[in-house]
Order: sequence, then C-alpha cells, then structure tokens
Amino acid sequence: MRTDPSRSPLEQRFAPVREKMTEAGLPELAIRTFRHYFAQLLDGGSGQLGEDRIGPISDVEALGDLAGRREDGRQALGRTVIIKLNGGLGTSMGLDQAKSLLPARADTSFLELITRQVLDLRRGAGAGVPLLLMNSFATDTDSLALLDQWPELGRGQAPVPRSFLQHRVPRLDVASHEPVAWPQAPQREWCPPGHGDLYTVLQASGLLNQLLDLGYRYAFVSNADNLGATLDLDILGFVASEQIPFLMEVTERTAADRKGGHLAQDRQGRLVLRESAQCPPEERERFQDIERYRYFNTNNLWLDLQALAGELETRGGVLGLPMIRNVKHVVPEDPGTPEVVQVETAMGSAIEVFAGARILNVPRSRFVPVKTTTDLLVLWSDRCRLDDAGRVVPVAAGPLELELDPRYFGTVSNFRARFPQGAPSLLEAEALRVRGDIGFEGDVVVRGRVSLVNEHATPRWIPAGSVLSDLDETG
Repeated sequence: MRTDPSRSPLEQRFAPVREKMTEAGLPELAIRTFRHYFAQLLDGGSGQLGEDRIGPISDVEALGDLAGRREDGRQALGRTVIIKLNGGLGTSMGLDQAKSLLPARADTSFLELITRQVLDLRRGAGAGVPLLLMNSFATDTDSLALLDQWPELGRGQAPVPRSFLQHRVPRLDVASHEPVAWPQAPQREWCPPGHGDLYTVLQASGLLNQLLDLGYRYAFVSNADNLGATLDLDILGFVASEQIPFLMEVTERTAADRKGGHLAQDRQGRLVLRESAQCPPEERERFQDIERYRYFNTNNLWLDLQALAGELETRGGVLGLPMIRNVKHVVPEDPGTPEVVQVETAMGSAIEVFAGARILNVPRSRFVPVKTTTDLLVLWSDRCRLDDAGRVVPVAAGPLELELDPRYFGTVSNFRARFPQGAPSLLEAEALRVRGDIGFEGDVVVRGRVSLVNEHATPRWIPAGSVLSDLDETG
C-alpha cells in the first residue's frame, strides 16, 4: 500500500488497519474507535492501572436498602429493554455453538430459560419489554433459530429487533502493530473487541436512536450465561427515580474471586473498574486482597439510554473506555505461532464516563455465571432450583469449594459422560475435589468435605446411591 506523505504519522501507521476493517465492512465509528486505542498502543500504552492512581471503596448502597422503589419500577418498565450479551461460543468447554444453547438444567438451555423469564415478566407487567441479544457472527444464526420457537417473543417487541451484532477488530503484530495475516485460518486474524463494544454497536447501528424514538429510556444489560441476572423492579425504580445514568451491580469478593477484577475509586473519588489485565505485575498481591478491594462487577448493568446518547454525542461517538491490552498467540493453543496484541474494552469500565454513576451491592444470587463445567455442576445440582418463571433460585446458602480434573471434566462432552444420570446431591457439601478419571452413577450424595483421587488409567465409578461424607480417598 502506497504511503501518503501528507498524512500524519499516526494515520500512516493506521492505514493498513483501516484498509482491513473497511474491506470487512466495519462501520466508520468502529474504525474510529479502534484508531483511538491504536494511538495509545503506539504511545506505549499498556492500559495498566496502578495503586498510585486508585484506592479501595468503603461505603456501598445495598439492594436490601431500597425501600419503596417497586412502584417506580413498574412505572418505568414499559420504557425498558433487556440486553443479553450472547457472543461467546464456549470454546473453552469444547463447544462450537453459542454457550447459551448449552443445557443449564436438564434439557433446557440458558437461552430458553431467558425467554421464559422475559415472557413471564411481560405477562405480569402488561408491557412489551423487548429482549435483545448482542450476538457475534458465530452465534447469531443458531441463537435466532432457537428463538424462532417462540414467535410471541418477536411479536411482543416489534419493531425492536431480537438481535444485533458486535463488531470484530484486527489482531495486531506485537512488534509492528500491523494487522496479522494468517491465511491458513483467516478467522484467526480477528478478535472480539470485548463487551465494551456494546456502546459503539448501539450507536453505529442506529439502534440507540431507534430505541429512544420508540420511547425506551432504560436498558438492563447482563451476560447470557448468568441466569441470576433478572430484571429487578426495585433496582429499576431506583435508577428511574434517582435519575442514575449508569448503575453497576456489585457483590462481595470471596477467596474464589481473588484473581478477578474489582471496583475502586481514583484520587478524585470517581468510581473505576480494574480488570486483572490492568494490574501491574508488582501489585498482584494487593490486587488479590479481597479485604482491601471488597467488591467485583457482576456485569449486571443499568443504563439510561438518554444519558448514553448524550455522552456519545459529546465525545464524538467514542466513549474512550480504558484499554485492555492482551498478548496472545495467533493460535492460542500453539505457543509456536506468532504473538499478537488483542485490544479490548470492558463494558463496566464505562462507570468512570458517567457523572453520577452508582454501584449497588446485591446478593450473590444475582451472580450465577457459568464459565466452566465446574460452574455447570452447581447449576445442575440440588443447590439450585428453577421457579415457574425460569429463574434460578439458590437453595444452599453456604459456600462450596469445587475442583474437577479438567483432563476428564473440562469439556461438556466429557463432563456429561461422567455424570450420565445428572449431578450428585451437593446440598450438604462443603467441598468436592475430584482428580483422575472418576464417574458418578445416579443418586450419589456428597456431604461435608470430600476428596476423590483415581491414580489409575482405568476409570473408576462411584456406585449409585453412595453417600460420601467427609471423605479423603485415593485409589
């Protein structure tokens, strides 16, 4: 590509990226947004956020303190949409389709349960309450095919579309910052820009203006794999009555959350979200101090769409969320392939964009994500139940430590093969550790702390009806 000397050095360096994104049909706003972060990369930006700039948060409002907000929520419901982030394939669990199509309970998928939740909400409220999926190119077709089974879902929200597509961005060579070429698998040349892309997509697609023109004011946004994230009328009423432009649901960190991101505040008292990739290596221990940084982002967010439109207009369409710079291999499972830079943003980091943004401490029951098959075991077990509206209701209140050997339980197919008759009873369990090839027949009960180790190549099966109580067994 011929260099134009009249252009700035930044534009000359960005030209190959712009060309690649233009040829792929990405909108100009998506290109300008990526250029914003490209400039930071060239300046040596790492996206790191150190203790010299932030500190812990002390007082946080709690959901239990929201009294008398439910009626305000009912009044605002007809102006509210639900957005589910549904772009993940679940490749880490051996899936090649949308993770939301995975059975969450019995033969009922996450997406089916979400649909039941929304239809039940509509019946009770007498309002449309549109459901929108932010899909990726890889998940859109399969997800919409499943939603076709509920034509009433689309009829109840027309003309609001059922889905919209997140963008994709080029992966960059670590040294040159040019787009990576990988002709043997061209899809490896691209990566998702993180769920912070939500705001760019809403603006670039025209969907934000469409929703506002139709009279919608609020959006409840959450991950499709978190069945605890249902629309709460008290929280909606709180957002509407207090005119909060951006609200993030947080919950208290436990030892299991030490490596995840957390909430903090900068030196001016502004709320910020720090992800693990933004922590300087020398501060890792303080990052993981759950007493110092007590709260993490559930990724359940509430947006005032008018406030979002105003910020986008003020900032020329680019919110300028904090950059997350990830270095990976072009084929992640092959360390012999070239290193690439992936530029991402987190949806929750928009909390520092909005003046008047708030956080709300919610019970752990509103955060029931499934990132691994270990999480799936809890959802399948008797520690949870489903109500008639498809909502997940935790049954056991105490903590549970779970460790399943990823060699034998890491993929969904292997997981199912070793629990062919469903999950064991975990209602009275405090910990379950499984190492080696061990399968479970039906009606097994786990109580207290149980550790099972199979050191042999031959699979071991726990017989049907077994009661495992405070057991540490190697065989």
